This record gives sequence, C-alpha cells and structure tokens, in this order.
Amino acid sequence: MDRKMAVKQGVDLNIGLLEEQRRGVCQLLNELLADEFVLYTKTRNYHWNVRGPRFHDLHKFFESQYNELNDIVDEVAERIRQLGDMPWATLAEFTQHGRLKEQPGDYPEAEEMIGNLLADHEAVIQQLRNDADTIAEKHRDMGTNDFALDLLKQHEKMAWMLRACLEPGR
Repeated sequence: MDRKMAVKQGVDLNIGLLEEQRRGVCQLLNELLADEFVLYTKTRNYHWNVRGPRFHDLHKFFESQYNELNDIVDEVAERIRQLGDMPWATLAEFTQHGRLKEQPGDYPEAEEMIGNLLADHEAVIQQLRNDADTIAEKHRDMGTNDFALDLLKQHEKMAWMLRACLEPGR
C-alpha cells in the first residue's frame, strides 16, 4: 500500500530518519497494530465467554491480559504518530492486514482458549524478533527497535503466564 506520511502540519520531522525509513518502520508497526488489536479482541471474547469450574479465575485473568493489550495497542498507535504517520484504526484494516486470525462463532473450552492465546502471543513474539532486527538494521531506527523489544518482553511475560495455566499442578 503506497501511503503518504501523516498530514503535513507545517512542521517537518527532524529526528534523524529519512521519510523512507520512517515509512518502512510505520508499515511494520501498523501490521503489528493489526495483530495486537486482533489479539486484544480475542482475549476480550474469551473473557466474556469462558465457562467451567475455573470461570472466575480465568475471567479475571483474561481481563488483566486484555487491559495490558489495550495499553499496548495505544502505545503502538502513538509510536506511529510520533514517526509522522497515521495508524490504521478501523476493524476492516485490522482484519485485512492482521496476521493473527479470529475464529468467529467458535467458543472453545477454557484450556483451548488458553492454548489459542498462547499460540498468538508466541506468533507476535516471533514477529517482533524479526521486526526488531529489520527496524534496527534496515531502517536504522534505534528508538523504535527499543520500543519493539520492550513489547516483546511484555508478550513473553503474558505468554509465560498463559503457559503456566496449562502446566499440570504439583
């Protein structure tokens, strides 16, 4: 998609990155934003629809995770704005460009919900590893590289918590 950078406001960005570099980074960030929003929506869906003996604990757990994802969605969108571009902001854009997929009408059992979320977090972690390298090496944007690595660590922690839910008790 050939996009122009954000609406000109009369003040050019002078942050040591060429427009081409910023455009490349913003493309990666918009793809990440789409994935984050799909993961946020899936987590909220599971919060609403979990059932069974672990309902209360998982209902609260999913709520804490979607709240953290809500913050991440906002941070990614704001990073795109900091780099002078406009974040994707519609459901159509998120579902069209997101690499993670929803399963409409599918309401799995609690264990499968946890496994699905874990797989999505692991996919985001793997993508962030690749994107962080591209952001640093190809686009020379160390600020966004640092930002991506911080997000990677947040997803690693959320994945660890999900994984722990699937481990047998002792």
